[in-house]
Amino acid sequence: MIIKGLSRIGVFFLYLLSLLPFWFLYLLSDVLYFVIYYLTGYRKKVVRENLRNSFPEKTDAERRAIERKFYSYLCDLMLETIKMLTISKKQVLKRMALQSAQTDIEINKIIATGRPIIGAVGHYGNWELAALRFSFYTDVERVIVYKPLRNETYEKLFKHMRQRFGATLVAMKDILRKLIELRGKQTFTMLVSDQTPIQESVQYFTEFLNQPTAVFMGVEKLAKSTNAVVVFCDVRCVKRGYYTFSFALLEDEPKNAEPHAITNKHVAYLENMIKLAPQYWLWSHRRWKFKPKAI
Repeated sequence: MIIKGLSRIGVFFLYLLSLLPFWFLYLLSDVLYFVIYYLTGYRKKVVRENLRNSFPEKTDAERRAIERKFYSYLCDLMLETIKMLTISKKQVLKRMALQSAQTDIEINKIIATGRPIIGAVGHYGNWELAALRFSFYTDVERVIVYKPLRNETYEKLFKHMRQRFGATLVAMKDILRKLIELRGKQTFTMLVSDQTPIQESVQYFTEFLNQPTAVFMGVEKLAKSTNAVVVFCDVRCVKRGYYTFSFALLEDEPKNAEPHAITNKHVAYLENMIKLAPQYWLWSHRRWKFKPKAI
């Protein structure tokens, strides 16, 4: 009961924060960066180990520069995510703009075929804002796959945030059943592809950022089960608070694809994005908890 009461106070506080203008939130972000980076050192050991293993060719100074940029962006991301609770459609469209008109034409051609589409996205840039922008991208049934939170109060809050512009939120464990239910409708399903699978379900390791990595197979399994076209949601940060997005075609014949081919494609696509601007990936995530010999 006490935890529930504290959670409700927390939700009220988050709503108040979300009403603040972006410029003020970025002032708070600058203060938060100083606290997190210099005072608390939040997950600094994890971040440094991840950067060192991912970029052994870089100098300590170069990795430290990426580290500082990452923490600065992480603070922006936290406050931008809170802003998603009350952001307007106009602001979403303004701050997450379409990257390429040609790519839009190509994806709309796929949509016009009536086939289902699976979209992979990484923990890169503001993926939460990209999910809101996805709600306005097409009129077909939009499904977002997510991992439910343990705290019931915050689960309701973030579920509301992600669904407020019309997308349907479905837990990962329920997604195949949901897509079967929607088989009579065309669906465009988005899911995060770089999350760490639970140890019991690890089936495949591939090379990612210079090290063997346990890979989430959900994108490939869903694509093969539903014969869906697979695309990658490419999110880029243009400047503070402003992004572009596009969808890149990865596979249009999933049932004919070799085992792990689809997985390797979305892993490679994300890796290339990270190498171009590494500060926008979630380096504080314990991505390499499992090694091949431990499975």
